[in-house]
Amino acid sequence: MKTAYVTLVSNADFALGAKALLNSLNVTGTQSECVVLHTGGVPSEALDPLVALGAKMIAVDHLPVSDAFNVAHSKQEIHGKNPFTKGEKPAFHTPLDNFCKLRLWQLPYDRVVFLDADTLVLRNIDVLFDYPEFCAAPNVYESLSDFHRLNSGIFTARPSQETFDAMLRRLDAPGAFWKRTDQTFLESFFPSWHGLPVTFNMLQYAWFNLPDLWRWDSINVVHYQYEKPWQDHAKVEQLRPLIELWRAYAEGTPPDLTTLANPT
Repeated sequence: MKTAYVTLVSNADFALGAKALLNSLNVTGTQSECVVLHTGGVPSEALDPLVALGAKMIAVDHLPVSDAFNVAHSKQEIHGKNPFTKGEKPAFHTPLDNFCKLRLWQLPYDRVVFLDADTLVLRNIDVLFDYPEFCAAPNVYESLSDFHRLNSGIFTARPSQETFDAMLRRLDAPGAFWKRTDQTFLESFFPSWHGLPVTFNMLQYAWFNLPDLWRWDSINVVHYQYEKPWQDHAKVEQLRPLIELWRAYAEGTPPDLTTLANPT
């Protein structure tokens, strides 16, 4: 059985994130391949560190969708209709890029686990390759009411050209609009999605919004949603322990997780 961890890099900033992610996966001792899907917007020098870490690099194009779809899901339209009031999306975020992760259903693997480039894997999660398609954790970072909605920063999938073709037909149906891009689409395409524990996709805002949920000894994946740890942003002080953790992995010097203090 061929298995792989897959991430998506659509610009030089996300290449920085992917470097830390790959370092974190290597520390876990996984024997599965690590694959980086990258679009034409990434300069080659930004990808070189990922090649050096042993990642398999696969160039991908944007999906073959209609002009109307591209206009409806442009940055101006998406962010204009759905402004981010809980946090700040970085300037380099381009909504249309998000749909490129659907390309993973075309990959030559039996089972994959997708991870956004702004995640860190703290413990071996190879067990997820035994999980069915489609598993994802709920989008919990503010209150328990968020449990009804999935977060597509990490999910399990079974590549299949047939599934990919069906996705394209649904994705670009006349008048289709996916409010949270790939996240909303995947919820619709897999309406009976299986819920992973939040420990497999612990969103960084839970650090200060839901501190009782945060226990380092049980967290498998940290996800830096909204502001990124390599940026200078308004929540730096609130998130400093998580930013320092990311920097340690980015530099290839991961800390002893048993020494990390839970939020108070």
